Amino acid sequence: MRKRAKKMLRSLSLKPSYLPFKSIFHTSSLRSVVLNTRAFSSAVSPPSKAIVYETHGQPDVVTKLVNIPGAELKENDVCVKMLAAPINPSDINRIQGVYPVRPEPPAIGGYEGVGEVYSVGSAVTSFSPGDWVIPSPPSSGMWQTYVVKDQNVWHKVNKGVPMEYAATITVNPLTALLLLEDCITLNSGDAIVQNGATSMVGQCVIQLAKSRGIHSINIIRDRPGVDEVKERLKHLGADEVFTENELEVKNVKSLLGGIPEPALGFNCVGGKSASLVLKILRQGGTMVTYGGMSKKPVTVSTSSFIFKELSLRGFWLQNWLNTDKTEEGRRMIDRLLGLVQDEKLKYKMELTPFNDFNTALDKALGKHGSQPKQVIKF
Repeated sequence: MRKRAKKMLRSLSLKPSYLPFKSIFHTSSLRSVVLNTRAFSSAVSPPSKAIVYETHGQPDVVTKLVNIPGAELKENDVCVKMLAAPINPSDINRIQGVYPVRPEPPAIGGYEGVGEVYSVGSAVTSFSPGDWVIPSPPSSGMWQTYVVKDQNVWHKVNKGVPMEYAATITVNPLTALLLLEDCITLNSGDAIVQNGATSMVGQCVIQLAKSRGIHSINIIRDRPGVDEVKERLKHLGADEVFTENELEVKNVKSLLGGIPEPALGFNCVGGKSASLVLKILRQGGTMVTYGGMSKKPVTVSTSSFIFKELSLRGFWLQNWLNTDKTEEGRRMIDRLLGLVQDEKLKYKMELTPFNDFNTALDKALGKHGSQPKQVIKF
């Protein structure tokens, strides 16, 4: 037994570089490994590879791929072999240290993804090896090959769903659904207006609105190939797609044709683009801000408040989930995955092997121009 234990220790190839990450990975006592190799094999996950950052900063500078030892598997824990995980803007902001809620470094990146149950703790009855699961609500540390977390973190999903959709369903599509259903009451025949229409949330808003008979007016930035972008969004179900320059007219209503002025607008850009959303809203309309990609403030004219009686509010998915909405959120995720299976919800993504993480990160950071959502495949 002692010989087998020593051999296992050598196979872990533990190095001093692991020491700063002890508190994150909950490394089991090496002494207990030596004393009981049978307990080690059943109570510790396999060694893992992970994208970690030891300090906040630019993601392409501070992140690195490292090998880490297995994590202790307690009785209520589930060990998940990750299959895929996206790189979201909020993931980048957490690494930069500018997101309101973030783990303190050293930390592992990634907040959503999909994996296959590898093993379960002795008290776990809701999951079995082979099940597909996602963290719901989203949880830190998804950019690693094996993740160990309490069973309450995980939500089982249908294995018939395309892997990349299961990996990305929790943050952006759920936000889109809540924007349409949790802000004001919309009925068939109503209209919404949004900027950032090519984003994943924007693409989902278009399709979800279309399925309910709600018109969508979409604003995109002026760019090369704009006609192709317009055609793609209209193929998803967009009623109208305008560039920012096309909306620089006095009478915007004349551009809408038979579409009613929208009661609800979504802003994820800020600056001039947010002002255009406000310009299109009807009397008494509401604009909901859920992002600020331009990093410019939302500026509202006095007349918009006084004469149009517009309302402004914000939406943050994490706040919604923190108000005891876990089960409701999971039901909505199942609805969304059902739409995916029925081919009624789709969006552009690009799968990149985990070993090519730096390439995917560069694309997510915009170094190669506008790119589809980057999804790491483990």
